[in-house]
Amino acid sequence: MANNYKSEIKIDIELDENRVPEKLRWTAKDGGVENEETKAMLLSVWDSKNKESLRIDLWTKDMPVDEMKIFFHQTLVAMSDTFYRATQDEKMSATMKDFCDYFAEKLELKQK
Repeated sequence: MANNYKSEIKIDIELDENRVPEKLRWTAKDGGVENEETKAMLLSVWDSKNKESLRIDLWTKDMPVDEMKIFFHQTLVAMSDTFYRATQDEKMSATMKDFCDYFAEKLELKQK
């Protein structure tokens, strides 16, 4: 019988009186992360029973807008990479990368 391993990712959220995130911390011991503070997170999980994605999108009230734009751009690029690894669909992956370039250009994120 194969050995089964278990790994845990923990997210702690500190909210203000209006339930708006003030602090986000995460731990992933297998990845060498222990109680690290972050300003934003996007988490998606697949509900195979209902054939839909479920999401938790959180950011602290002191997350700078310029950093949020960079965060979204990097997330979109990573998603296009992940899409390719999961599907081997080169054409759609390239289309997604083109959109990422367009996104960065419109937000003036690319260095000149």
